[in-house]
Amino acid sequence: MRAVTLPSYGGPEVLTLAEVPDPQPGPGEVLIDVVASAVNRADALQRQGFYAPPPGASPYPGLECSGRIAALGEGVAGWQVGDEVCALLAGGGYAEKVAVPAVQVLPVPSGVPLVEAAGLPEVVCTVWSNVFQLAALQPGDVLLVHGGTSGIGTMALQLAARHGARVFTTVGSPEKAARAEELGAERAIRYRDEDFVEVVRAATDGHGADVVLDNMGATYLGRNVDVLATGGRLVVIGLQGGTRGELDMGALLAKRASVHGTSLRARPAAEKAGIVESVLAGVWPAIDAGEIRPIIDSSYPLEQVADAHRALEASGHVGKILLTT
Repeated sequence: MRAVTLPSYGGPEVLTLAEVPDPQPGPGEVLIDVVASAVNRADALQRQGFYAPPPGASPYPGLECSGRIAALGEGVAGWQVGDEVCALLAGGGYAEKVAVPAVQVLPVPSGVPLVEAAGLPEVVCTVWSNVFQLAALQPGDVLLVHGGTSGIGTMALQLAARHGARVFTTVGSPEKAARAEELGAERAIRYRDEDFVEVVRAATDGHGADVVLDNMGATYLGRNVDVLATGGRLVVIGLQGGTRGELDMGALLAKRASVHGTSLRARPAAEKAGIVESVLAGVWPAIDAGEIRPIIDSSYPLEQVADAHRALEASGHVGKILLTT
């Protein structure tokens, strides 16, 4: 099969399409003929040498895919060859075939094209596990999402608004602000011109944010704590703004607040299976009903993977960037 390999680390130009051996499904796994994958920030970090795959995972980038089941490993029940599916991966999505535990596979929702379904597993599992399971967002709570027009952001806005939360987000331009508000944000805050702490506090009569979903890390740490409400939960899922910041423990204790740092890729298979099962019950019906949808910015053939990474790093996109085989 063809797969995108990393003979060295560096810029997008190191991504190399090559012929490699086909994967084989092990016990409890299915083999998927990949139709599409999606480009995530984690893929760019892996390309740069900063985010190695977990032990035993495919060495190729790609944390999600859609396609058709080509073969079943020993002991797999509930799936058949030819089923159209999407899947949460630990790696290997940038390829024509991938083997994945059957418990990380989801049916393609009604009304979602097979290619577009590649943009669902990673963002839905990330948002659901962090915002709803870990941070326990409740109807009426105030949620602040940083990067509201990213793939994760566009899903977080939709799910939280549907849940009855008040949703605020940070974005980089008036055009992105308009898109974010279309997707459910009560107020999109242009971070280049506005202070998100001031805006959220003013809009909530001083209450602040009950939950903050943060992709920035160090550079936003102090202000994220400032914007938290009493009992607030800060969930850090990305480090685009650096890895080391100063935390005011006094402010955190005074608010009886909490800071959580989480990742999805390296979680044990049993944890991922639980998240996927919860997503199937809690989110998939809304997608089937057309209430939630994947937001797709653009699509590139596998041969143009370097261009897809350049588009991701330019940060002009809204939603997901896909790769098609």
